[in-house]
Amino acid sequence: QVQLVESGGGLVQAGGSLRLSCAASGRLASIYAMGWTRQAPGKEREFVAAISWNGGRTYYADSVKGRFTISRDNAANTVYLQMDSLKPEDTAVYYCAADRAPPYGSSWDPEYWGQGTQVTVSS
Repeated sequence: QVQLVESGGGLVQAGGSLRLSCAASGRLASIYAMGWTRQAPGKEREFVAAISWNGGRTYYADSVKGRFTISRDNAANTVYLQMDSLKPEDTAVYYCAADRAPPYGSSWDPEYWGQGTQVTVSS
């Protein structure tokens, strides 16, 4: 089992920045990638970004490329999502996730999930 705990959500004005953190514990040796998905009210959950645990290969949804940066600290078993130039449409609950496989295009169905953290971007 893998446990994921997010932190760092909040309220920010459009154009601002937030940094999300996700601390992982458990059987991490089985994990290929960690990352983030989000779900806005009334919408389906969507892939945001992911990073391979070894090698650091990154994956991004087109909607966040150039604005969001995912990174990892293997020693701390933590993944970060730096979100810049935030837009009101980025408002959602952001979930940290982990899986044995990487995303395929914009499709990712991770096995492990955190509890979620709210990000609200005001216009």
